[in-house]
Amino acid sequence: MTIASGMVVANIYYNQPLLAEIARTFQVPEADAGNIAMLTQVGYAIGLLFIIPLGDMLRRKRLIMVDFVLIILSLLLAALAPNMYTLMAASLLIGATSVVPQLFVPMAAHLAKPEARGKAVGTVMSGLLIGILCSRTLSGFVGAFLGWRAMFMIAAGLMVVLWVAIYFMLPEVHPDFKGNYRKLMKSLVHLVKTEPKLRVAAARGALSFACFGGFWTTLVFLLEEPPFNQGSDVAGAFGLIGAGGAVMASVMGRLSDKFDTKYILVATIAMIILAYVVFGMFSDSILGLVVGVILLDLGLQASHIANQTLVFSLNPQARNRLNTVYMFTYFIGGAIGTFLASQAWHIWQWDGVVVVGLVFSSLALAVHLLFARKNSPATLAVPDFENSTD
Repeated sequence: MTIASGMVVANIYYNQPLLAEIARTFQVPEADAGNIAMLTQVGYAIGLLFIIPLGDMLRRKRLIMVDFVLIILSLLLAALAPNMYTLMAASLLIGATSVVPQLFVPMAAHLAKPEARGKAVGTVMSGLLIGILCSRTLSGFVGAFLGWRAMFMIAAGLMVVLWVAIYFMLPEVHPDFKGNYRKLMKSLVHLVKTEPKLRVAAARGALSFACFGGFWTTLVFLLEEPPFNQGSDVAGAFGLIGAGGAVMASVMGRLSDKFDTKYILVATIAMIILAYVVFGMFSDSILGLVVGVILLDLGLQASHIANQTLVFSLNPQARNRLNTVYMFTYFIGGAIGTFLASQAWHIWQWDGVVVVGLVFSSLALAVHLLFARKNSPATLAVPDFENSTD
């Protein structure tokens, strides 16, 4: 599950170091190319909303195998896209279908003992986060030497190999929910209404991820400008710098098992704010960008693990749906941050990107301080939608 999570989630981020090359291919402004990254995140949010809840209703392995076929077709469409509009549609589909890791994360929480749930989630998330970060490095180098289309072809081939591995190795997990799809989706609304900790975690995560998406989408534009004058390979190499955040995911999972996440989150969100201060003060220095990336990735990934550990503790029978609400909001935040940062770059260049990041990170801290409560198990349960007569 850890390896598969990393390989699948990488599909969402391959395009980020390639945006400048894509803009040149189709002769469009960089801000328009930035919409590709934004649409991929919007697609991911759509997939989270409409596909992930099915993990509580359908046999998990069968659902994953079908979804993999759609991932492969979407990647091939991107590789062969004759124009910008086709690539934008393919990017939306890539995002919508590459939600498999969010079926693995609640599966890990389901299989783990309660006292080791944070550790299990952190382990799978480590693979997912390494996939996010290394995807940029891989696509940056492939784009520089083989072109951006080659990256999507390679990704499709990797998904075929992974499909075969999952077919033979992944055990089946049977669902708990016995109702129909309409009742399943209705229960999402109930969870939002009755779980205040879910609402706070989702808002906190969305605001933090907006900072992350905004930075990584515009980094390649900054590095192509003086004094750097670098291409997609250097932009992608920055992904390796942030790999420490993925390693810290497992550590944070263990801390979340032992300490109140309220205090952990103050420190981790503060790291995101500090990262953008560094980006603003040392925007003409590679060393400054490196320090900022380390702070940003450590802060975001640690916050994300703490949020998810809390969310998965709320209702064991609805973990896929809880994860749906959280991750849907999370990626909507990422899409908004990506869009606003791209527009800020177009108008104000890097200073605008830094302002966007500082605003979102400060809002995340404000939401946490104003609304977070002591981390304790929830007592509310999801009503019996399976047997209701609506």
